[in-house]
Amino acid sequence: MERHQITGHTELIGLLAYPIRHSQSPATHNAAYEKLGVDIVNLAFEVDAPELEDAIKGLRALKLRGANVSMPNKTIVHQYLDEISPAAKLCGAVNTIVNKDGYLVGHITDGIGYIQSLKDNDIDPAGKKLTIVGSGGAATAVEIQAALDGVAEMSIFARDDKFKQNALDTVKKINENTNCKATFYPLEDLDKLKEEMHSSYLFTNATGVGMKPLEGITYIPDSSFFRPDLIVTDVVYAPHETAMLKMARHAGCKTMNGQGMMLFQAIAAIELILGKRVDSAYMKEKLGISYVYED
Repeated sequence: MERHQITGHTELIGLLAYPIRHSQSPATHNAAYEKLGVDIVNLAFEVDAPELEDAIKGLRALKLRGANVSMPNKTIVHQYLDEISPAAKLCGAVNTIVNKDGYLVGHITDGIGYIQSLKDNDIDPAGKKLTIVGSGGAATAVEIQAALDGVAEMSIFARDDKFKQNALDTVKKINENTNCKATFYPLEDLDKLKEEMHSSYLFTNATGVGMKPLEGITYIPDSSFFRPDLIVTDVVYAPHETAMLKMARHAGCKTMNGQGMMLFQAIAAIELILGKRVDSAYMKEKLGISYVYED
């Protein structure tokens, strides 16, 4: 099949978000479809929250194979679906819709993508301690999935702002629904952050600190927060190396940026919708993705 040759058999998968024209997601998904040799295209549709219900009705009526969902729709689309996965329910967000003959199932793959990016580099947090900073959507997805996948202990730090309650709710959900022991700490307590980082296997920045307009900024005061055997990761994928990752790398840590999470969450979504395995090595080469630093 010649790629991009639209036929009467071509199927459609949509991306529903607003704004969305800047997104690289369709390129990522279409690269996977090309490798799989399937007659499917992924297109971005600017759908804001007020139009979302109609868009989901259209998805059913037009028999789209599924859809990817981004903001502002991730936290509200569940009400128009027939079922949501356990992780999506705990996260309170959906980024992938699978259409099973008109029965719509919502999933969240952000956390799956994060965990898979770790495993892709022989990092397994199961049974270990994770310290993570963040209370937004990406942070919640990572925290919930890490707990579901067997992280034994989790220290969650967040600022005392309007999103603090999200972190407190996440701690409660983890403790009530998984075998992971989660504890909340205020990010303003840097001494405690240092203490928890020093006793952790893995540290993750799951905030937007480090990307525009906060590029070059980090809440970590100095390199004494890191030890060489601490693995340090960031959900930020642009810039390629945040100020925090650079500091950690210079301290001797193995570090990873957010490009791996971005790639593997897309792969997870594609595999859920199509029921086919995606070649991650091909995708990394095709998209020029590299996300691990070691000195």
